Amino acid sequence: MDNSPNSVGVRETPQELAARLNLKFNDWLLLSRALTHRSYLNEHSEALEDNERLEFLGDAVLDFVVGAWLYNRYPEMHEGDLTRMRSALVHTEQLAEFAKQINLGGAMRLGRGETAAGGRERPALLCDTFEAVIGAIYLDSDLDGVMHFIEPLLEASSDDILANHKNEDSKSMLQEWAQSQGFPAPQYITRSATGPDHSKMFSVDVLITGEVKGNGMGHSKQAAAKAAAQNALKQLGLVE
Repeated sequence: MDNSPNSVGVRETPQELAARLNLKFNDWLLLSRALTHRSYLNEHSEALEDNERLEFLGDAVLDFVVGAWLYNRYPEMHEGDLTRMRSALVHTEQLAEFAKQINLGGAMRLGRGETAAGGRERPALLCDTFEAVIGAIYLDSDLDGVMHFIEPLLEASSDDILANHKNEDSKSMLQEWAQSQGFPAPQYITRSATGPDHSKMFSVDVLITGEVKGNGMGHSKQAAAKAAAQNALKQLGLVE
């Protein structure tokens, strides 16, 4: 897979994106739709459909493909650990990171307002578009095509997740550390909730003894709190 640098400011056509990533598409409309956000649809009458249905499909495909890959990649890993690994690989922030690794932002078709608001770098939109691309690949070339595309991303990320304990419950790890230091349990405070209802983004701080130790963002308060705990563990030097 060619992941050569491509600034999010550069606009790529679906064909250019596919050529750069060595993706073979029979139906270009599928890939074009996967890259189309509803904000673009509202401003361009020639665009017929946004990527939300493909995002739904891609989410389901990812759950299966990542689960199957983990089952074969780690034959000695127990069911509970496999479940935690899958969760770590398919959550919003990780999928957004995959999107950044393949420089997906420049190919996203966004409306002017969404572009001006930094949508090409927003984790929620990057995650949604990545899922939609997975859905498009599945419809065009079935599970084999999806696996061929995503396996290199999973291989590198799974090693990092295991090395830095990202598959473990970061909130539990932080609480255990706080207790070992004689501190009270961490407190999680929601600082903001932004975006439309269908794509709400929460920002959460985690405090220990009244001091902010980390912050995180997520599509739910729970996801944002987990990200905040992970950030705190990193700031404390407990994980890399």
